Order: sequence, then C-alpha cells, then structure tokens
Amino acid sequence: MHQDPISTLEAKLGVSRRSFLQFCTALAATMGLPKGADAQIAQALAGAAKRPSVIWLHFQECTGCTESLLRAEHPTLEKLILEIISLDYHESLFAAAGHQAEAARKAAMEANKGKYVLVVEGAIPTKDGGIYCKIGGHTAMELTKECAADAAAIIAIGSCASWGGMPSTPPNPTGAAGVNAIVKDKPVVTIPGCPPNPYNFLATVAHFLTFGKLPAIDEKGRPLFAYSRLIHENCERRAHFDAGRFANEFGDEGHRKGYCLYKLGCKGPETYANCPSILFGDVGSGSWPVGTGHPCVGCTEQGIGFAKPIHALADLKNTYPPASYPRIVEDQGQGLSFGSAALVAGIAGAAAGAGAMLARNLGRKDDESDKA
Repeated sequence: MHQDPISTLEAKLGVSRRSFLQFCTALAATMGLPKGADAQIAQALAGAAKRPSVIWLHFQECTGCTESLLRAEHPTLEKLILEIISLDYHESLFAAAGHQAEAARKAAMEANKGKYVLVVEGAIPTKDGGIYCKIGGHTAMELTKECAADAAAIIAIGSCASWGGMPSTPPNPTGAAGVNAIVKDKPVVTIPGCPPNPYNFLATVAHFLTFGKLPAIDEKGRPLFAYSRLIHENCERRAHFDAGRFANEFGDEGHRKGYCLYKLGCKGPETYANCPSILFGDVGSGSWPVGTGHPCVGCTEQGIGFAKPIHALADLKNTYPPASYPRIVEDQGQGLSFGSAALVAGIAGAAAGAGAMLARNLGRKDDESDKA
C-alpha cells in the first residue's frame, strides 16, 4: 500500500502535517512563487528518494551563519535542515575531527559526484598563495576549487563568503575574497548578510530540490526573490522619512517615537535585502535591527557594510529629503507665535475695513432715501 510521503515525513520528524505545510508555504511565499508551488515544495522535500548530500566548508568567519540557522525558532526548521538534506561535512557540527572528518568529506564527494550541494561559509584568503587559512594541510583556495569541481550547485552563505565581508575590510592583509573570486567556471548563488536570514538560504535549497535548478539571481549572484528591492521601500519607518520626521540622536524624542533613522546613518536606502519583509526569529514574533531602533549597516552590500562609517548618511537611490520641512501641527497652549499673531491681525484688519466700508455704503443709501 502506497503511503503519503508527507505522512511519512510527519512521523519521521515528529511534526504535524499542518506545521510542515505551513513551512513549505512560507518558503514559497519567500521566493514569490505562484499558487501551487507550496505543494510542489512539500512533495519534493517529503518524497525525495535520497537526501541530497551537502558539503559545508568553513573559512574566515565567525560561524554566525551556522549559529543563526541552528537557533532559528521555527518549530521544524532545525529538524528539516538536518533531516531533509544529508549534511555529510560540516566542521562545526561534525562529531568527527582531523583525518576522519576529511575522509568523510572525500567519501561523500566521490559517492555523490555531480550531485552534491556545496555551501561555503566565510571569506577565502588569496594573498601569499592563500596560506592564511588551511584545513588538513590544504588552503581554503585549494579546498574550494576541489569541492566546486563536481558540485551540482554552489551556495555562498553570509557576506564573508559572498564578497569578503568583515575580513576584506581595508587594509585586507590576507586578501580575503568571496567564492566568486575563486570559482569562475560555475554559477555561485550568494546569500549575503551578517548573518543572512535562514529563510533565504532554506528557500534557495528548497528551490534547487524542487525544480532542479537554482533561483534567478542578480548581477552579484543574489537570489532576486530576496535581494531585488531596497530595504527602504518596505521599511516600517518609511512614512516618517516621507514626512520629514527623523531621529537626530540615539535616545532623543524622535528615536523614542520610532522616527526614521536616516540621519543616524541607516543604510536602508542603498541596501538591497528583504529584512523588513520576513524579519528574523520565529514566525509571528520576529524583528530586525531597524525595528529595534538600530540603523541598518548595509551588511548585504559590498562597499557599504563594514566599509562605510556607521554614522555616514546613505546615498539615496530615489530622492533626497530637504534640510527642513514646514510645520504640520502648531504648538498648542503656548500663545500665538509671531507668524500666527500677524495672520490673526491681518484677518482682523481686513474684517474691520470691510465693516467700515459696509457702514459707509449703508449710510449713503439712507441719505439717498431721505432725499427721495
């Protein structure tokens, strides 16, 4: 008797069918896929005959991308990443170490030649032959090229692997660079962020498993579903920007009221990412830096994140706010301002003049009536 693959997965992971389908729907929505794609994703994840092998490399980084992924609070996220894929090599999560770990990597690559997914976390040093990062006697450059040669898909997770990130900031003594600088004969999907949102990574993997190809990307290798719009366009503080209401200092009245953080150096107007749309953390209770009162630092953009001073104003890509705006609401209970007093005096003068003219006209008409 044929058993529903979703029911099988439900029993395997110990999650409800509803939770699993909600997860697939969230992935489909994240990627902007049409109606019905959630069902395709569910069948692909649940019905795979063999879990796809994943080789996960670590280089110059803080392991924040892995930590963020593991600490996501969605009830099925951690189980899915460990059960749906076969994580055959990951230095941080491996129980094995040393030669045993390297032997497992090579065995997985040989058994899944041309089919495995390569994930790279961390920048790759290129100066002096790449001697500043070695694993098992091999440089990060050598390992990247070796693992990329037979990979079916290559994903650079985090800003460090995407374009160099923090390690590449001037003077960049190790020549840190992204995976694209090393692998030039294959497409590399980049998921920048420090750390990136776990859903952007999971959605990319789900797209590959469901459709057999990586999602559409921009000129920097970033998935269009996550990095095609400016943060500024979907920011919850955008209305304050348009109305000219800004926080000028941390803790001032504007900051406490949730006004726009542009003048505090927010890089949202020049940074492409979906942070304000999908947030970080558990579904329904997530947040993001700007939502908690901190300016966006532009971590998904090379030349902005970690390079542009945090207090420097963003280069707006649409319109610049004027230096000052006319007042919308006058102060109440403080008496009339000079401008208001002048306006009232002018109105009163006009009314008095009109009254005097009306009186003269009425008097003239009375005189004419008496003569008649």
